Amino acid sequence: MSFLWPQMLWLLLALPACVAAYVWLLRRRKAAVAFASLSLVREAMGPRSGLRRHVPPALFLLALAAALLAISRPTAVITLPSQFQTIVLAIDVSLSMRANDVLPDRITAAQAAARSFIEDHPPRARIGIVSFGGSAQMVQKPTDRSDDLIAAIDRFQLQRGTATGSALVVSLATLFPDEDIDVESVVFGRAGGAGGRGVAIDKPARPERERPAPVKPGSYTSGVIVLLSDGRRTTGPDPIEVAKMAADRGVRVFTVGFGTVEGATIGFEGWSAYVRLDEETLKAVAEITRGEYYHAGTAADLKKVYQELNTRFVMERRDTEVTSLFSLGAALLAALAGVLSLAWFGRFGR
Repeated sequence: MSFLWPQMLWLLLALPACVAAYVWLLRRRKAAVAFASLSLVREAMGPRSGLRRHVPPALFLLALAAALLAISRPTAVITLPSQFQTIVLAIDVSLSMRANDVLPDRITAAQAAARSFIEDHPPRARIGIVSFGGSAQMVQKPTDRSDDLIAAIDRFQLQRGTATGSALVVSLATLFPDEDIDVESVVFGRAGGAGGRGVAIDKPARPERERPAPVKPGSYTSGVIVLLSDGRRTTGPDPIEVAKMAADRGVRVFTVGFGTVEGATIGFEGWSAYVRLDEETLKAVAEITRGEYYHAGTAADLKKVYQELNTRFVMERRDTEVTSLFSLGAALLAALAGVLSLAWFGRFGR
């Protein structure tokens, strides 16, 4: 458990002060009783004798403790229904996806797993599909129509190059269509560049628009990005820089590294190349955005990853403020203390 306002925990020092005051009152009453007649003492102590007389004050002390904790705004990790409404699948269609270290080949296995994900996607969620090779493009706008999504996946065409950063920018523009993200400059090389240098990538297409104020990473609950890649970025903006852009908007990116870590040699139209999974970058993107990284070395692994993501997007563990629970507990404890005091002693207090 953590607290949004931990500085307010100093108020808990009032609890030992209350205990000290209660003990002082008991001793004062005991001293006063010592001068009273025996009959008066019995009348005063009758039903209130024993430990029972301390129960209402103890409950009130617990109520005060709960109220003081509520002021500090406690948070806890709780499993709750997911609020994600839009899921953007960004899938690598670079030529390295022809590698057959995953049978029958990487692209065929990736398409099959994506179809399964779509068929079992969370209720009320819309899915958009971005494909990326040397550039990135939205091949299907977010929709809940499974037939349209599967048709878009079946139309994948392999490309030279791997623009992982461009895929993330297009995905962000899909989640935030009103922000006027300058996708064209990023995708076609007028921002960031192959080395991630040049004009800042996180700027609106129109100068009069202001860049949105950063929010807490992982705090955006209306959309998420799932990025699948099997190789290293060869063009486009640095995905690490774009991940920071996503984090500033609170968007989580779940990354999937597909293929063997050892890599494979592919050939196409008379040339061959060795391709290897860039786990380091994918892990960094997930960490920056408070997402999660998955590795899928086989077609079966990839299908399991997508099944786990589907489950994740139905029920999700997230840090949630539980101030209301502490406030409710304080109110119930205070009410119980009052009821017991009235029932046992005919009035509030001793």
